[in-house]
Amino acid sequence: MLRTIVAVAGGLALLGASAGSASAQTERQLLQPDDWAYQRLSALRVQHGCSTATSEERLNKGLAISRFSAAALLQDCLAHRHGSTPELAPLLLQLGQELQQLDQRVEILEATQFSPTTKLKGLASMVLGGNSFQGSDQAKVNRSRSKFGATSFNYDLKLYLDTSFTGQDLLRARLRSGNFDRSSNSFYGAGPSKLSILETAFQEQSGPDIVSVNRLYYQFPLGKGFTASFGPRIGQLDLFAIRPSLYPAETILDLFTLKGAPAAYNYQLGAGAGLWWQSPGGFSVSANYVAGHGSDGNPSQGGIGTANAASTGSVQLAYRSDQWAAAAVVSSVQNLGGVIDYATNFTLNSLSNPGHTTAFGLSGYWQPKQSGWLPSISAGWGFNRTNYAAEVDRQGLVATSQSWSVGLQWSDAFTRGNALGMAVGQPIFATSLYGGDIPRDGNYAWEWWYKIQVSDNLAVTPALFLLSRPLGAETPSGESFRQLGALLKTTLRF
Repeated sequence: MLRTIVAVAGGLALLGASAGSASAQTERQLLQPDDWAYQRLSALRVQHGCSTATSEERLNKGLAISRFSAAALLQDCLAHRHGSTPELAPLLLQLGQELQQLDQRVEILEATQFSPTTKLKGLASMVLGGNSFQGSDQAKVNRSRSKFGATSFNYDLKLYLDTSFTGQDLLRARLRSGNFDRSSNSFYGAGPSKLSILETAFQEQSGPDIVSVNRLYYQFPLGKGFTASFGPRIGQLDLFAIRPSLYPAETILDLFTLKGAPAAYNYQLGAGAGLWWQSPGGFSVSANYVAGHGSDGNPSQGGIGTANAASTGSVQLAYRSDQWAAAAVVSSVQNLGGVIDYATNFTLNSLSNPGHTTAFGLSGYWQPKQSGWLPSISAGWGFNRTNYAAEVDRQGLVATSQSWSVGLQWSDAFTRGNALGMAVGQPIFATSLYGGDIPRDGNYAWEWWYKIQVSDNLAVTPALFLLSRPLGAETPSGESFRQLGALLKTTLRF
């Protein structure tokens, strides 16, 4: 069929333009209605239903056809007859040269039927913002104001280079740069708590204003619903069949992008691989592994599958329909290497000891059929159990911890294209300690934002966020300490 299509789509024009003078002369030769080959092909066309668009109209009108059109028609007749027969032998001999040239052209076209293409996409975020601190612990308030209280203007830039070789696979390279570092005073800045940090460039670069490869991985289908991914620079969230959350349309705090379970779903980035299966009915199963230190060949500092790999391995079971989705995930996370980021300072300090955490998460969303007064609802809950290495004194360290979040998002809020969002939740906080002490941990986080879609590729988002007790159990007994942030975020897509 492909041979016939090639001849139909322009065999005469393409072949004649690129052939030599001998080929051009051959192409100009015509089969006249009184030629025996013309009459034999006409009879075969009627008898077996073979045809090509180029020859059909001329044969119906009894007009001469080119030898290449005749060769293309003969190829279609061969397909209908399932090969050569004695009655076709004279025609094969008569049109042998044209058939050979058609075969050569088809081979060239088949070799280039999908030419690799690379698409460039960009995402730039510019943020003007600052932090304010209040509470009865005046010493901490004053210290935080002096270190993180100024207004700042920062940027984050991502460049996506997506390539496909078969039309179904994906080679992704993402370049990234930014100047949100740990001394930044904007809402991205660490402040006294890492909760006010998004997945910004400083977490993945050796320093601000440095362009580096932030993602490099290859993804391809295996058939029967399976998809495989691997790469030396891949994120854990790149390896799940679905992300069970619709929140947010515009990122403010990264905490609320992790489906209420920031230990099970984490931003670990490194060498990794994953496999998922999706059914036509909406069910999916995903399994993956990422080693944050997978590029380091020293097993005492990194590697893949070592005690110092800073790794996370996950399995997700999920279901998705038109209006809702739900997923359960379990992850085995190594404590060292900063795999778990979004927790109270008390819990983070405990997880800085060698060991591993088994993290469970339940997440899902629901959305109305049409935008209106009803928002989409995304919610999640996480439960974690932490074990420590034998040499670690576990007394007073975190044994179990939890987290949760709920995000509401209104599409087309007040005007078409805009979006309104609000989220509340608790980042990871200790619920029990080794030794039986009762933890005084816990912190509530809120964010409110309104995304103004100025054009298809430009959005401006004012936002507020509040951390009620970012230090958790490290807050002195009887004292209070909280953090309020405000920002104006401009997002450009190109």
